[in-house]
Amino acid sequence: MVNMGLSEELDVFGNPLQISKQPSAIIFAVTSANHNNTRRNPLPLYQRAMMIQDFSRELNIPSFVIPIDDIGQSPNFASYTIKKIEVETELMIKLTPENTIVLCSTPVANLYLELGFKVLPVEKVPGSADSFFAKLPWEELESIVLKHKQSKQNLDPACIRLWKDYGLFEKVDMLFSDSLIGDDGDLTESRDYNTYVREMDEIAELKFQETIPFLKPGRIGDIGCAVGSWIKLVCQDPKYTESDFYGVEIARHLYHICEQRKENGEFQNPNVFFLRKNAVSGLVYPRLSMNAIHTSSLTHEIESYGDRSQLLAFIKNRFEELVYGGVWINRDVVGPEDKETEVYVWMEEDSSTNQGLGPGKYVSFKEYLESLSTKQRFFQFQQDFRKEEGYVLRTSSILVDGIEYHRMKLKDICEYISKKDYTDNWKSEMHESFCFWSFDEWKEQLESIGFKISPNSHAYRNEWLVKNRYEGKIKLFLASIPNPKQTADLIPFDFPVTHMLMLAEK
Repeated sequence: MVNMGLSEELDVFGNPLQISKQPSAIIFAVTSANHNNTRRNPLPLYQRAMMIQDFSRELNIPSFVIPIDDIGQSPNFASYTIKKIEVETELMIKLTPENTIVLCSTPVANLYLELGFKVLPVEKVPGSADSFFAKLPWEELESIVLKHKQSKQNLDPACIRLWKDYGLFEKVDMLFSDSLIGDDGDLTESRDYNTYVREMDEIAELKFQETIPFLKPGRIGDIGCAVGSWIKLVCQDPKYTESDFYGVEIARHLYHICEQRKENGEFQNPNVFFLRKNAVSGLVYPRLSMNAIHTSSLTHEIESYGDRSQLLAFIKNRFEELVYGGVWINRDVVGPEDKETEVYVWMEEDSSTNQGLGPGKYVSFKEYLESLSTKQRFFQFQQDFRKEEGYVLRTSSILVDGIEYHRMKLKDICEYISKKDYTDNWKSEMHESFCFWSFDEWKEQLESIGFKISPNSHAYRNEWLVKNRYEGKIKLFLASIPNPKQTADLIPFDFPVTHMLMLAEK
């Protein structure tokens, strides 16, 4: 096409272009250029650009690689791309229907047609039929993952060279086999990241003060670093001036914030590096390379969004990465030791402003939740909690001296009280399990892999939560006999532990 002209080429409608003039340049618009390490876009921009430039050497005309960042589903995507190309080339290239032919096989072609551009269909057969000469790029990618014998034969030599040199076939296999991460590389699609980022910054000082006495200088990793707030605080401590910091974050939105903060100069130590990697599927650091690894509020997410085997693999990977004498500092929620014990729960019901209205009668689900009393919100929780995972929260009610109590397992009421006030991220929180292991069960699992648990490790109760979220809303009781009647005594039961600081040494 490049060497022979375009006069006989058929456009997307099956009509000859009738353009005898040969192309003077080719522009490769690399869409979703700000995405990488996802199933849709496994390669970063620089590797895609390397392949294109390698491939373009055979074309004998100038070629330009232009990054187009993702703007989501937009009817203005075509016009945005044209403007982005103009800006990225410092106004050197201005594309118009008079000087440009667009190559596209997807429905995005319609957006360019609306702007007056002529479109060549590439893989698509010209005309109205929905048929194709060859696989679309995403189908080729899936074929590679499925290891079809002939899949690599369809790839250009420039593609094969780069994929082999950088071990990308193995990387893509890993991305597609990982059930924990979605197509866009996030744990959950229902999280409000604006709220989440604010919460992470607000508790960063607490995490720092709690963990800094046990942190060892050297190569320090922070897995699930969110927006880098913990690393930022540690960098301010003179003891760690000579240390190197490696933050790992899989969520694309948070990773970009980390990179922006680094560019803004927010980290006092210049040796701060961020990686967008999945710490569940394999090692994120070389074996025997890290003096300290920090995780906070992460391990429960692996259990919640993945499964037990993935959590155990995560623990083993951290053991492999640490040097002998290194420490994994894991700060997270934890279940009570007697979590299977049945308790009787009183819940307040006078704060309700709901007049029997369902969620659809409110501006937002958050507003609906906040109209409910503690007891009413519990019933919504019972309906929603890990519903997609098949969990059933069983309760029964009983009257004692005319007061209603609800009987359930201690772990179930602990799950509720730990989440009842997360009205901003309710749908996301409903997937998360906090009480799957007690502190002693955590110790057993870590010791079975080879860790030694520091005596400074401990489970504790967040007293701020007790004072501000639990008291006056919930009361816990044990029965004086196994199956109390109306006249039976109920013995007050204190709120159990909520969090742990686990110091696992190698």
